[in-house]
Amino acid sequence: MKKSASSAPGIRVGIGGWTYAPWRDNFYPAKLPQSQELGYASRQLSAIEVNGTYYSSFKPPTFAKWRDETPDDFVFSLKASRFSTNRRVLAEAGESIKRFVDSGISELGHKLGPIVWQFMPTKMFDAEDFEAFLALLPTTVDGLKLRHVLDVRHPSFMSPNYLKLARKYQCATVFTDSPDFPSLADLTSDFVYARLMCSEAKLKSGYAPKALDAWTAATQSWGQGREPENLPRLEPAKAKVPPRDVFVFFINGAKEKAPAAAMALLQRLGFKPPE
Repeated sequence: MKKSASSAPGIRVGIGGWTYAPWRDNFYPAKLPQSQELGYASRQLSAIEVNGTYYSSFKPPTFAKWRDETPDDFVFSLKASRFSTNRRVLAEAGESIKRFVDSGISELGHKLGPIVWQFMPTKMFDAEDFEAFLALLPTTVDGLKLRHVLDVRHPSFMSPNYLKLARKYQCATVFTDSPDFPSLADLTSDFVYARLMCSEAKLKSGYAPKALDAWTAATQSWGQGREPENLPRLEPAKAKVPPRDVFVFFINGAKEKAPAAAMALLQRLGFKPPE
């Protein structure tokens, strides 16, 4: 399988999913068979966040198929099953967590990226129950190291106590530019995960050039071991931190513009699709 040209070591940029009708004859070439959309998308981007795993269960052959259709250095981020996170008592999620992790995701091999655990906007931070949930998250599956991301959406998570727990269990926190959810740029793990949700239909690339320039600078800062100072956080930015892997996904907003935004950011980062 031919490799794609990485934008920079440890930096991945992509979109949510690859099956979306408005992307046909827009992002995808005219008359491209739907069966070839993943193969095409994975050669224009360096990662994809899979949303379908949040709603449905997939079998091992499906994950293996995704692995085989994409370049060697491509990465899939998986959204974990909603049955794990959409519950009143998170401490009781053990069986659902195990069912998801053991569903065959290890078939992705080295293409398995972070797992996103998304919580309902109504789910408030309860330190005891939340820590019980974090303690249930496995660190490996079939010999593969797992990286976990917490997509917390209630304002009560904007708390030093939440940051302390996320760091204790080495879970990243989703950073989003959406005004609808908490935006925490505070680092809680050894990688960064951003979901950018404010693309606009009227803009060619979904984001204005200056905004894309700013996200390029932030992405490079994270990757090089600096904390961007102009992002919301609970704690002051540190001038120097260990370099981190960075995952940036353009999600929602004017979704039809997501591929253009991702490719515009990748271009700024020096990414060149394989020939």
